[in-house]
Formats: sequence, structure tokens, C-alpha cells
Amino acid sequence: MLNIHHVFIIKFLGLFLGTLFLASLASYITLKAIVLEYHEEHLKSSIALMALEHNTLEHLDDFVTKAHRATGLRITVIDPNGNVIAESNTDKEQMENHAHRAEVMASDSQEFGVSIRYSKTLKTDFLYVAKRIELYHKPVTLRLSVSLERIMHNFYALWRNLLIIFAAMTLLAMAVSFKMSKHIRYDIAQITHYLDEISNKNYKAVIKTKYFNEFLQISLLLKNLVKKLASREKQKRKYTAKLRLINKQRNDILSAISHELKNPIASISGYAETLHDDPDIDQEIRTKFLQKILSNAQKMSDMLDRLSLSVKLEHNDLSMTPTHFDLNELLEEVVTNMSKTYQNRHIVYSGVSRNVYADRTMIELVIINLIDNALKYSEDDVLLTLKENRVIIQDFGIGIEKEEQEKITSKFYRVRKNSWDNSMGIGLAIVSYILKLHRSALCIESHLHEGSTFSFSIKKFKV
Repeated sequence: MLNIHHVFIIKFLGLFLGTLFLASLASYITLKAIVLEYHEEHLKSSIALMALEHNTLEHLDDFVTKAHRATGLRITVIDPNGNVIAESNTDKEQMENHAHRAEVMASDSQEFGVSIRYSKTLKTDFLYVAKRIELYHKPVTLRLSVSLERIMHNFYALWRNLLIIFAAMTLLAMAVSFKMSKHIRYDIAQITHYLDEISNKNYKAVIKTKYFNEFLQISLLLKNLVKKLASREKQKRKYTAKLRLINKQRNDILSAISHELKNPIASISGYAETLHDDPDIDQEIRTKFLQKILSNAQKMSDMLDRLSLSVKLEHNDLSMTPTHFDLNELLEEVVTNMSKTYQNRHIVYSGVSRNVYADRTMIELVIINLIDNALKYSEDDVLLTLKENRVIIQDFGIGIEKEEQEKITSKFYRVRKNSWDNSMGIGLAIVSYILKLHRSALCIESHLHEGSTFSFSIKKFKV
């Protein structure tokens, strides 16, 4: 039968070496994928740079030759018919038609065509990246490639260094396990000696290990039991409070949905009953009532969509699609569209062109929600300003009390005064969630009877 320190060292080393093997295998696969992805991205960026540096069909052979010498990459230029019109590594006249090459066909429908395959021309495997570009208003395909042998040479060099590190970690783990095993043997020997002394009625025996304290603590466990029961009762109260909070949130949701759907449902019911009770009603009135029914149905659908969106944002179920766009153009579009909805109101906008990197659809939703609130809860003009990367929406309504300002972005929260309804209480919550995804936050400045200012900034960020 194995001793406990033998079991420990065997299990410890087995677990460590097994984990190390799996980590090594996973890192090998992951690192290989990363290296391939790195070279793929490098080829893509090189294509973009070369397309900018050379924008004419003249002197293509000289250009690809010089570019090959500078970068070490194989460069091929292909016309729309698949004919090679420039090649850096071999004679283009001896090359086959490339119209049916995987990466060339893929570049017709995608931004970049990517493939890893065997090159019949150079008799080796290559990583290919191709992109359709225009040279002097004529479409061509620019293809860059690098041999897998070159990629894997760099990868294996890096992997050898990792293997050395893994080997060092293994030796260190073995040293640590033997050290710990030695300590365990010493402690067990002390406990065994102490038990022998007790069995010989030597109650004055002293144990020179920390386990001695562990045995003494047995007598203290009963005292600690009361503390544990108190702690368990405290946990029970916390759990009960949590359940109450969950029930309250559920009631808030039902109350908010019921409150907002009551009016549209009542309107639909009223118009439908009128149409049902009076089948000979004037056609113009019938059409008007049907439009009202559709409008209220759409309003309910929009409410449910906003509720669904807020839930998805809260649980991070939505992924962003950031792009580069002109924030000034987006603001002008929103102002134009909302001016059609609020024809009797004025949105005064001032700003200059400002390129940002963000999810355009989400930022548009933020701006629409903030301007919609400003228009609904004020009667004067609404000022919209783009200053550097900060969007500022200012109204001259009744304002919001200071103690309410930190709460209005909470889900289903509505200010007590009827003049500030905030729909189901999710509009500003959606705004807050979206800005949080963009590493930003909503700033609120408001004074009673003077108005409110909502602002946020959008900067370039990495997803």
C-alpha cells in the first residue's frame, strides 16, 4: 500500500504533467492558428499598401519585382479574364490561367479571397490572399502569397522556445513536489510519534507540527458551530431579500408593460368595436380607424422590441459591428428624419465633420432616444451640438430633480412626476447599455424649471 506522500507526489505530478501536456497541445494548435492568421492579416495590409502605392497599369513588372525584393512576398497581378499580367517569382508567360483559383474566385464576392493550397508553378504550398482592386479605372486582382515552409519555419522556432519553457516548468514542478512530499513525511512522522506517546499514556508529549493545532481545534468546533449557524441565518436573510428583489423587479416589469400597453390596447379595442357595431360606417372614417389600429399595433410592437433590446443588451447577447463613419452625417440624418415626425418643433443642430469608430446603428439609436426625450418633455427648441467627439442634446423643459438623475438610466425606472414619463423606463437604460459597450457613459446636467443637458463622447476603441 502506498504512503500518503507517495500518493500525493504521483497524483500531483500526474495532474501537472497531464495539464502541461494538454496546455502544450492547445498552445501548439492555437499558436499555429495565430501565426497563420498573423501572416494572413499581414498579406491583407500589404495588399492595401501596394494598391495605394501603385495605381497604374504601367511598369507593373518592375513594381512587383521591387516589392518582392523589399517584402519577400510573392506578388501576382491578374486581369478579369484570369490572365497573369505581372508576377514577381516566375515568368508570367508560362503561367496558367488563374480565373478558377480559389482565392481569385473568392475575391469576386468578398473583400479578400484566402486559400492555402499547392502551387503548381513553384511546386510548394502557399498561403494566398487576393483582392479585387482598380488600377487606372481598370479592375484587376492583386494577389500576395507566402510559402507555408517560410511560415512554419518561424512557427517551429517559436515553438522550440516554448518547449524549453515547458521543460523548465516540469523540472520546477518536480522539485516543488519532492519538497512538499518531504514536508508531508515530516509532519506525518511527528503525528505518528505523538500518537505513540499518547498510547503509552505520555500525555505530556508535545507535537512539533501544525497538525497539533488542527487536533486541538476539534474542541473549538462546537463553539464555532454557533457562529456558523448565525452565518447561515444571515445567508438565509440575504437569500430572502434577493428573492424579494427578484419579485419586485418582476412586478415592475409587469407594471411597466401593463401601463404602456393599456392605452394602445384600449384604442385598438375602441376602434374595432366601432367598426364592428357599424358595418355601414363611412369609408373615409373606416380607413382612418384602421390606420389608427395599425398605428397603435405598431406602437405596441415597438415597445416590445425596445424591451427585448434592453434585455439583450443587459445580458450581452448583442454583438457590436463597429465601422468608421462620419458622426456629423449621422446626426444630420437623424435631425432630418425626426423633423418629419415632429413637424411643429425645431431641432437646432451645429457641428462639423468628425470621423469615429463605433457601431453606427447603436449610436443612431442612442441619439434618437435622447432627442425623442428632449422633444417629448419640453416645448421649446432642442439644441443638438457636435463638439469634437462629444454629442450634446439640450432642452429647456422642466428639468429633473438631482436625486432622480442617477436613477433615470435604470431599467423600468420612471420619475415620479407625470411630466417625465420616459416610456416604459427602458429608453435611457438602452442608451446607458449601448454607451457602456462603447467605453462611454451618459452625462446628465439638469436644473428644475430650466432644462436638461444630455451628452456623451465617442472615441476610437478596440473591441
